[in-house]
Amino acid sequence: MALRHYFLLLAALAVTQSGLAQVTSDTLRLVGDQFSFTEGPAADRAGNVFFTDQPNNRIWKYGIDGSLSVFMENAGRSNGLYVDREGFLIACADEHNELWRIGMDGSLEKLVTGYRDSVFNGPNDVWVSPAGLIYFTDPYYQRDYWERTAPDMQAQALYVYHEGQVKRLDDAFKQPNGIIGTPDGKFLYVADIGDSKIYRYRIRRDGSLSDKRLFAPQGSDGMTIDEQGNIYLTGKGVTVYDSDGNQIDHIPVPSGWTANVCFGGPERDFLFITARDKVFTLKMNVKGVK
Repeated sequence: MALRHYFLLLAALAVTQSGLAQVTSDTLRLVGDQFSFTEGPAADRAGNVFFTDQPNNRIWKYGIDGSLSVFMENAGRSNGLYVDREGFLIACADEHNELWRIGMDGSLEKLVTGYRDSVFNGPNDVWVSPAGLIYFTDPYYQRDYWERTAPDMQAQALYVYHEGQVKRLDDAFKQPNGIIGTPDGKFLYVADIGDSKIYRYRIRRDGSLSDKRLFAPQGSDGMTIDEQGNIYLTGKGVTVYDSDGNQIDHIPVPSGWTANVCFGGPERDFLFITARDKVFTLKMNVKGVK
């Protein structure tokens, strides 16, 4: 039995080392450390990355030229971000528990302000499908800038917004958080960080979900996906799973918590990592999807 366990350990190490050779090609590079808590990185079509510093109520921009600049002040305490197919920034603005659409000129539209007669817990992370449907998670994290001290509704759920309507898709979570979908719009991955699980759904043609399955026995804050279908999870560093749910890599990050990741740059070949008061980039052997 001991010999069998030894060979299983060797096989696991081989898989991990193989994954490392496949997805990473460099070491972490510190971009900045002047923040309070960074979150929500999202790349536009050119490869510029937008990310949030929620305690300071700002959205920052990391340009493809390597520059850092403040994109928006008074940003609704935005958390997760995603750039939609029209180039708008979709923001989980949890100061007043809303979903925003922000133009590159700074124009603002409030898409969603509540569900039925209730205020959202606090929209947290968001993904926009190729068909333009906006999927977002709504866990409850008590904020020091809220007057309320308890949620308006008990459900911590997954929602979809489309053409002025918001629908609840699943509320069987302890605390949903990270979310990402495949570029063909066929599958959606959602993290239940409160239960240390990642689920995968099949997306129907009408945008509803089916075939919910456990994908990985690990929770995640933010998530992203690469061109090979590998899923990147965050928390203690960055953990990479292939599309079959096998762990193939772990990227250590020198911070107490890694909140989120995305691919950026003109070629989508670097990983942009938000980690508490710092942001990093990492050159990759794989590319993200547009």
